[in-house]
Amino acid sequence: MKELKGYRHGINLGGWFSQCDHSQKRYDQFIHKDDFSRIRRLGFDHVRIPIDYELILNKDCSFKEDGMKRIENCIRWSKDNDLNMILDLHKTVGFSFDDGEKESGFFENEDLQQIFYEIWRELAKRFGKEGNLSFELLNEVSEKRFCKTWNQIVRKAIEAIRVYAPDIKILVGGYYNNSIEAIKDLDEPYDENIVYNFHCYSPLIFTHQGAYWIKGMDEDFRMPFESSYETYRTNGRKYIDKEYEDAFPETNDLIDASYFKDLFKEAVQIAEQRGVALYCGEYGVIDRADPNETLKWYKCISEAFEMYHIGRSLWSYKEMDFGFVDAHYDMIRADLLELI
Repeated sequence: MKELKGYRHGINLGGWFSQCDHSQKRYDQFIHKDDFSRIRRLGFDHVRIPIDYELILNKDCSFKEDGMKRIENCIRWSKDNDLNMILDLHKTVGFSFDDGEKESGFFENEDLQQIFYEIWRELAKRFGKEGNLSFELLNEVSEKRFCKTWNQIVRKAIEAIRVYAPDIKILVGGYYNNSIEAIKDLDEPYDENIVYNFHCYSPLIFTHQGAYWIKGMDEDFRMPFESSYETYRTNGRKYIDKEYEDAFPETNDLIDASYFKDLFKEAVQIAEQRGVALYCGEYGVIDRADPNETLKWYKCISEAFEMYHIGRSLWSYKEMDFGFVDAHYDMIRADLLELI
């Protein structure tokens, strides 16, 4: 299968320019230049940097030069440390994967879509010829009913970008929050520099055990990774809304790497047929899970990534309930670095 070269082992800088209070203090203090050096020393080859539109747009939709300068700094700091970079638009005007952001109307409103195209046109004009940079159009489209409209928006956004950046890699994901299932319903790649993107937090009942933002979840709930599929089904039905439940084999065997190999198989076949690279932009386990059980999950999913030659980016560098450099992962970090 075609690979996204230079993007094999990455990490997300979540919570810096996205999912934050968008204060200057946050921008200045959460991540620093030295963090890029640390990320390279840890062995990562790229960073994924989520941004919300608030970083770069004023209320009248003119562009903020301060925000653009911050993106420019990220590109330079990445280059200085031999890192590639994905610039991910995590929230656009009218849409966020997080209902709590109270963004709505994007898929029904052409004016909001025009703002989206203008964002990417401007980013392409300014940064589209940076050799270490790739673009990710939008984080985690939510509902399947948006599929057809989203494919149309994708094409128009790519056309806008290509005027200024004919060769930059562009990552495209689909419905159900960039689910692996959605890959089959993405349009054929626009050109040879399109990458199909998915996120993987499966099984959600394990990776998000005790997550306070999951509707129906008991914050005290914990489970080991090496559980039977029946246990996964039972716990999923109990603690997760049906629309977010994972599908499992009709067997009572214990989960293992074959779960992920089977989960990725269809998307890999589609990517091979269409001659497009496949990439996982987010994956990880909440810091409430037992670290040793977390390590088992990583071993299994990493075996599947390696089998299919899928590049990926860990969620997330620090804090955000998944922080890789936080104390929770001290006892397993060295082992994790062998896998991710």
